[in-house]
Amino acid sequence: MDQSESTEHFVHLLTEHQNRLYGYIYSLMGDRSRTADVVQETNLVLWRKIGEFDPERPFLPWAFTIARFQVLAHLRDHKRDRLLLDEELVQTLAQEVEREVEQLGTFQEALRKCLHSLPESNRDLIEQRYFKSQPVATIAGALNHTVGNVKVMLLRIRRQLAECVKKRLVEG
Repeated sequence: MDQSESTEHFVHLLTEHQNRLYGYIYSLMGDRSRTADVVQETNLVLWRKIGEFDPERPFLPWAFTIARFQVLAHLRDHKRDRLLLDEELVQTLAQEVEREVEQLGTFQEALRKCLHSLPESNRDLIEQRYFKSQPVATIAGALNHTVGNVKVMLLRIRRQLAECVKKRLVEG
């Protein structure tokens, strides 16, 4: 991957994970305006450290580590404000959130595989309803089915996906 492709890939990852990064920092800060400040600081540090990012490794854990240090730096710099959490609590919260994100990634991967194992018609139905946010009535009209019929089909597919994901998570 050349320099421009690498930079483009990095920008894509940073953009794709902004909501998760914000949520992670907010879970540690508990204040929207301070969170916005720390997210901006974190983005700047991530950009400055672009050369240290290994595209072969997951982006989010690396970004979370930098974000955690930015939260701690913010706490240190604003220690006089009694409304902020202490550093030990931030470290504990950070570890818990990072564990949950790791589990979420495992869940998403299992769901992705389960979606691909569905028959194409079921996969299309899920895509229309949940990825494209089409109303059930619109889908029913396009398929020439009743709304109730489409709801039952979606329920069955969701149950099938849930069982598939559960099985994949157990198999590890």
